[in-house]
Amino acid sequence: MITFTESAHTVLDAIDGCLFGERDAAEILMASYMAGGHTLINGVPGVGKTLLAKTFAATLGLDFARVQFTPDLMPADVTGVNIFDTSTGKFRLVRGPIFTQILMADEINRTPPKTQAALLEAMQERQVTIDGESQKLNELFTVIATQNPVEFEGTYPLPEAQLDRFLVRVEMRAPAPDAEVEMLRKAAEGTLVGWSTDQLPSPIVDPDVAKALRSASVSIHAESKVLEYLQRLAADVRQSPHVELGISPRGCLALLEMGRAFACLAGRDFLTPDDIKRALRPTWTHRLLLTPESELEGTTVLSVLTAATEKVEVPH
Repeated sequence: MITFTESAHTVLDAIDGCLFGERDAAEILMASYMAGGHTLINGVPGVGKTLLAKTFAATLGLDFARVQFTPDLMPADVTGVNIFDTSTGKFRLVRGPIFTQILMADEINRTPPKTQAALLEAMQERQVTIDGESQKLNELFTVIATQNPVEFEGTYPLPEAQLDRFLVRVEMRAPAPDAEVEMLRKAAEGTLVGWSTDQLPSPIVDPDVAKALRSASVSIHAESKVLEYLQRLAADVRQSPHVELGISPRGCLALLEMGRAFACLAGRDFLTPDDIKRALRPTWTHRLLLTPESELEGTTVLSVLTAATEKVEVPH
């Protein structure tokens, strides 16, 4: 437990040296990785989404591949394709960038749903099917996708089935004034890492530790009363008159694993209601769909989740 906690915070401290004022986003990304999930990073261009993904992979020493999602990107450009080799007279597989450990799907909502769907099987089953044949992906395969706000021109909103495959959604915004001043100071000194060069931190942990971190949350104990609290939160959200699409069982499992990962980051070997509350926003905000009437009235997903935490009694 202590090894997991210390290793995770060592990686987070290294990320702090490249991004300023984004510790919370980095911790959510780390917790998602420790829970075995995939992460969607949401934000306008230029706030450091790509840098966070690249720095995270670099500090863990994992193989990294980036795909720039564009309107003309085809599924085979991501997964790979069989080509005929004239020298052997046989087809051979040319593997796509998906055959890596950390795959960054950059601006995933700028490509049509057909190509977005190429990731569905990979994210759920960690395999891809090419010409009817299944190909296993790396055991550490992780998707870190970025997207621009859906109001931006030229974007395709991710369907609910795709969103549900992401364990969490991270919101990134401009840094706080003091953090932005620190970034500018380092840029003026010529010591700013990552933003304008390919210089990234060296691996901070051993490969075995990076592998062990991927499933660190499973070691966290969860008492029945905390599990019942989680279920009551889900039931309350489902029954809300503002909600059209509620939390699925997969969403409940996602909240459990994220809560356990946050407990691990805190150095505890047991889950608490506070861990559930901390994981609630990044884990459930992208899974809820409000009724059109509620949206017109100004109701937000966050307000629905906040109301649930205020209504459901916390176990002691």
